[in-house]
Amino acid sequence: MCSTFSVAAKPCIREGSGKLVCQKYYSNKITSTRAEVSIAPKQSSRLVFPELSKQGVPLTYFNIQETVKRQSLIHNPLMREDVCRKPRFHPSFLEQAYERCRKICAEYAKTFYLGTLLMTEERQKAIWAIYVWCRRTDELVDGPNAVHMSYEVLERWEERLHDIFDGRPYDMLDAALTDTVFNFPLDIKPFRDMIEGMRMDIKKSRYENFKELYLYCYYVAGTVGLMSVPVMGISPQSLIPTQSVYDAALYLGIGNQLTNILRDVGEDAIRGRVYLPQDELQQFGLCDKDVFSRKVSDRWREFMREQITRARFYFDLAEEGASQLDKDSRWPVWSAMMLYRKILDAIEDNDYDNLTKRAYVPRSKKLLTLPSAYSRSLSPASASTARF
Repeated sequence: MCSTFSVAAKPCIREGSGKLVCQKYYSNKITSTRAEVSIAPKQSSRLVFPELSKQGVPLTYFNIQETVKRQSLIHNPLMREDVCRKPRFHPSFLEQAYERCRKICAEYAKTFYLGTLLMTEERQKAIWAIYVWCRRTDELVDGPNAVHMSYEVLERWEERLHDIFDGRPYDMLDAALTDTVFNFPLDIKPFRDMIEGMRMDIKKSRYENFKELYLYCYYVAGTVGLMSVPVMGISPQSLIPTQSVYDAALYLGIGNQLTNILRDVGEDAIRGRVYLPQDELQQFGLCDKDVFSRKVSDRWREFMREQITRARFYFDLAEEGASQLDKDSRWPVWSAMMLYRKILDAIEDNDYDNLTKRAYVPRSKKLLTLPSAYSRSLSPASASTARF
């Protein structure tokens, strides 16, 4: 256990009046106000831990307004100025491309994949194609060839992204995304921002505070929410501004990534990475050494409780937007969101041991979630309850 503590993490004692007063530390000497320690109950020595801030970086920082405008235009592929650049793929080739995307999604994102099975066929294929591109991008940094990663590789990957959007795919999996780009009003900015997140992974393996971590979560996951809205569609009867729906989608991505981080703490530690705010670890009397030791202490449990509370906060923010999507998209989105929340439940069920155990949601629990998600998807939120 680390010996560095902030004031918020120091023990308290009880005055004769019953009021809790924190001890103060000066030059290795402890001083305090006059206290009747002898009559204080044993539980008074319990450490008082801070409540962590839930606020990240203001959404205006990411300049997504233009993306929202471009992706909100009524989309007709035949009216695109660059329609002549859309490659003419043979139907069987496209079928094979999307099938490969489906298999990759089914193998590597089981919880997410289950939600996609509730979508219409056209939306399924588009989401699979987007997922595969995002996964391939992530694997540049975390995959088997990550040792060869460099900024130059990411530059070439970004050039390849522009080729995809210009109708010049490099391989079959790229072709699936090219077809999706010409079928839905997707803007390139969220894709480019995700590549920026990979650049962060090259130069950073620690995050000093939650604002830094939030920025990373936006780049690698909030962007996925922005990519997905044009595919899911917004209901014509939506009661909140379009920008608010996109904000909610971004929050859903943040919640998903925070959940991924909490689920994968032990696995990331093996790779020498700690995706946890350093200042918050210190507030709980913890540090990297505690993560690498893989020992679950009471301090770790308290720390995890606060981290889980924050992840749930972002899922709560996402709910309003999920209820304003096209009626055929609400059920799969609600399902995916509720299934991801169950990963947080699984961490709690494991007594907050995410250092040696990977939180797992059994398929039976996933299936039992679907009726509840369907029920939530039937009732769009009222204007009076809009949070955004």
